[in-house]
Amino acid sequence: MEAKNKSVAIILAFFLGSFGIHKFYLGNNFAGILYLVFFWTFIPALLAIFDFIGLLLMSDNAFNAQYNVNIIPAAQSNSITTLSELKKLYDQGIITADEYEEKRRKFLDKL
Repeated sequence: MEAKNKSVAIILAFFLGSFGIHKFYLGNNFAGILYLVFFWTFIPALLAIFDFIGLLLMSDNAFNAQYNVNIIPAAQSNSITTLSELKKLYDQGIITADEYEEKRRKFLDKL
């Protein structure tokens, strides 16, 4: 699954919103089909204006929380891997609880 781009969604809503292309891009296929079926009524065009404004005013964090939920950034993925490897060392008894906590705290402070 590829991350959705807010700028692309805004452009699609502005230029092709009456056909629901932005809805398909954002993964809301049912709404996209409804926009396509009823585009001749101009109701989807009116709704697309509101979608455009809503996307334009939406913060990047809110956009990512709504449309990029399952996407883990590479840096976050590397952090999870590093912390899980550190936990394995602790579970195997290779490092002590104090060493584990110290290394974990240092790693998290770098983030």
